[in-house]
Amino acid sequence: MELLQLKYFQTVARMEHMTKAAHSLHISQPALSKTIAALEGELGTELFQRERKTIRLNEQGRMFLQQVDLALEALEDGEQRLRDTNGSASPMVTLDVRVSSHLLPGVLADFRTEYPNAQFNLLQHASPLDHRTNFDLCLSDGAVPPAGTEAVSLLEEEILVAVPADHPLAHRERVRLSELREDRFIMLPSGKSLRETTDAFCRLAGFTPRIRFESDDPATVRGLIRAGQGVAFLPAITWSGSTGPDVRLLRLEESWCKRSISLSWPKDRYLKQIAVQFRDFTIQYFARLAVSGRMDYE
Repeated sequence: MELLQLKYFQTVARMEHMTKAAHSLHISQPALSKTIAALEGELGTELFQRERKTIRLNEQGRMFLQQVDLALEALEDGEQRLRDTNGSASPMVTLDVRVSSHLLPGVLADFRTEYPNAQFNLLQHASPLDHRTNFDLCLSDGAVPPAGTEAVSLLEEEILVAVPADHPLAHRERVRLSELREDRFIMLPSGKSLRETTDAFCRLAGFTPRIRFESDDPATVRGLIRAGQGVAFLPAITWSGSTGPDVRLLRLEESWCKRSISLSWPKDRYLKQIAVQFRDFTIQYFARLAVSGRMDYE
């Protein structure tokens, strides 16, 4: 059994498509099929269920894939440890960003001031239900960190409601969620963790928000509010900033209208030095952000 066979099998098993896997591996489809067949012959069992043009892992294949993943991860960790030890490690950090993406420019710029050689591979727009851990670090909703990871809480923040200055509730400091049931909302797109959170808040208050616009750009959301096009939920700290005189920020009476943000990394895997440095830096960065944010809203 050869290492290359295992890597080829892992790719086919994940994609469950021989032609696409061959393209990903930059080899011909017949050569890949021959390699997989040779592996099955050596193991004495089929690993895939083949029907016409489809290919699916069978029970033996799923069991074998679990062990192959562990073996290849162990080899990758061993290689990374050696590279960190001898100073030849790549300065690349793979960062899966599932929340607060608009904060990234500031975090990355400040980190690269201290570590100018650092490089980043940013994974974005992943589903909060995506449990893969093909990253060094993941910035996610604290309520649903990726499975198979260790996590640290970065901050907890209130969810506020932003309304135009001429809104009937604009003179209030606090409102109940139920008072917003007739309003038109400017919301994040479906699938975003903050959107899932605020939709759940509305369900608990007994209504479904009436959505007029969807946008994940803070500047666009604020602009639409200022133009009187609706109201929006805004995180108090991570979306903080000048909203201008035409927007009012109101607190919600419901004390549970909050969200948390966490930073996680694969459990039982070696975390390379540059990723450890960025992890520690990010924890400190968010701690400062939380302090300044709380001062603004207390």
